[in-house]
Amino acid sequence: MDFFDRFAIPHASPAIYASMVAIVLTSVAIVAGLTYFKKWGYLWREWLTTVDHKRIGIMYLLSALLMLFRGGVDAIMMRAQLAAPESKLLDAQHYNEIFTTHGVVMILFMAMPFIIGFMNFVVPLQIGARDVAFPRLNAISFWLFFMGAMLFNISFVVGGSPDAGWTSYFPLAGNEFSESVGTNYYMIAIQIAGIGTLMTGINFMTTILKMRAPGMTLMKMPMFTWSSLITNAIIVFAFPVLTVLLAMGTMDRLFGTQFFTTENGGMDMLWANFFWVWGHPEVYILILPAFGIYSQVISTFARRNLYGYKSMVWSMVIISLLSFLVWVHHFFTMGQGALANSIFSITTMAIAVPTGVKIFNWLLTLWKGKIVITTPMLYSMLFIPLFTIGGVTGVMLGMSAADYQYHNTMFLVAHFHMVIIPGVVFAMLAGLTFYWPKMFGFMLNERIGKLTAWIIAISTLVAFMPMFFTGLDGQARRMYTYSEATGFGPLNMISFVGALGLAAGFVLLVYNVYYSTRYASRDISADPWDARTLEWATHTPVPSYNFAVEPQVSSEEPLWDAKKNGHELFKGEYKEIHMPNNSGVPFIMSSIFFVWGFSFVFSLWIPLILATIGIFACMTHRSFEKDHGHHISVKEIEETEEKLRGA
Repeated sequence: MDFFDRFAIPHASPAIYASMVAIVLTSVAIVAGLTYFKKWGYLWREWLTTVDHKRIGIMYLLSALLMLFRGGVDAIMMRAQLAAPESKLLDAQHYNEIFTTHGVVMILFMAMPFIIGFMNFVVPLQIGARDVAFPRLNAISFWLFFMGAMLFNISFVVGGSPDAGWTSYFPLAGNEFSESVGTNYYMIAIQIAGIGTLMTGINFMTTILKMRAPGMTLMKMPMFTWSSLITNAIIVFAFPVLTVLLAMGTMDRLFGTQFFTTENGGMDMLWANFFWVWGHPEVYILILPAFGIYSQVISTFARRNLYGYKSMVWSMVIISLLSFLVWVHHFFTMGQGALANSIFSITTMAIAVPTGVKIFNWLLTLWKGKIVITTPMLYSMLFIPLFTIGGVTGVMLGMSAADYQYHNTMFLVAHFHMVIIPGVVFAMLAGLTFYWPKMFGFMLNERIGKLTAWIIAISTLVAFMPMFFTGLDGQARRMYTYSEATGFGPLNMISFVGALGLAAGFVLLVYNVYYSTRYASRDISADPWDARTLEWATHTPVPSYNFAVEPQVSSEEPLWDAKKNGHELFKGEYKEIHMPNNSGVPFIMSSIFFVWGFSFVFSLWIPLILATIGIFACMTHRSFEKDHGHHISVKEIEETEEKLRGA
């Protein structure tokens, strides 16, 4: 019985039991549906074994949407708990678990796959490439992320969720204060997903630097590709820090090392420093691709080229450098001294300057543009004032002396949500709507889309503006309850109403997908938005080889140049195209990683050793595998092109 006790939930509740039942029923329904409709073969051939960057991008986006709703449920439960003083909806332990998983899920398993999904789908098309540099590695990257996310998400029904906050500070995350396996899940699941992300960084840097179409110099790349290049450079430098940090934390918890203890030579602040050396660049890993999407959308629907192209590029480069020089502002109140606080206060406020440059560039692009208000453009225009609120309050927090008042209050919570939701979530929804027709061959309903954008924007203000005031009045974050005498109740109730509004907006987004899937016209052109960059120059749906003839680029907006100035994009005749073969090894290897991670969490050493052998067996198989891909003949290309032109 002791063996099964270790998998039990230490703080079970009716909500967790209901989740267990829901997971089992959903799993049975999926298996039954795939069996009934005889889709197992299709699923394996077309999706589980694919190395096509477009399909991998779509799988990232679907995973991100699932995690958005998973993290959103946590958010609703937290706001419901705090909606009234002395609420008994959640106890302290359950609240700790929920705010921990909410942060991890939203940042690492929702926002990250969203941006990487767009990179996968869009970047090779924007630079005129037929795939990424390392297609097999790309598949492994996705499946490692996915298995890490699934491992993290089973924690709340097998063994218990992490409960030390999304930052998992030691000694709170040590065995003394976090006795359950929840923090083990945190260490191992994020490690597995993080390895996949690091592979993505290497892959896309290589792709962008080495596989651009003829004529596409660095200063002729579209802004989203530029933002992706800089983001992946940050990933390559920041994620190894996280990898080492999680390994050290795992050793402290499972093997009794003393890296982060408060005795025997350990240093708990070492965790905080390492975490934020990764964690603050992570903010810009999320926000820079979002800026790239806004740049694409705003220039498309302002019907003019992006104002200040070079200043946009250099501002992103400066942001990426400064992102590694601000981490200490996350613990101004922890005693490192006035000199250190002053230095990092200056760097924190300095990073607002290149960000402000970008805001003014977008406004100047709009100023003389012929603006067309579409759903993606609406998200982009709503983003500017809401993000400015988040940015200005960030400068307030960057003043180290004032931070003693703001730190660990709801003011800080309001600030980073007003940065991340308009800055990242709005961009992801704008990008999803913008690229939907290229991905799926039909457009999302514009009327429902615009209503969704307004509901989400208004609800964001209703949910988070009250927190600025309760935070300035002293309401601490991470607290699961408060007394009626504090007077925080009315404003917290308003926040809860805003959270419900956000939930309604995302439900409406799902309804839009359902409605458009059923009723939207499939008779759309390859360029339904009258766009400006190469991804709109190929067919819809995009063929497996992306471009039958390699495009010839002469400006940063090659499609617009072709449409308005008569530049010929596709010169030359069809030639045989070499493409990679699908492979089941990435999925199988990542599934073994899941078993490896689960065994590590529960210290099951024999399954861990067997899984390790399995991982090395997969790598050995790849080392000796003779797979040279396949060739698409000229005849096949002609038939495909004729069919797609007819469509």
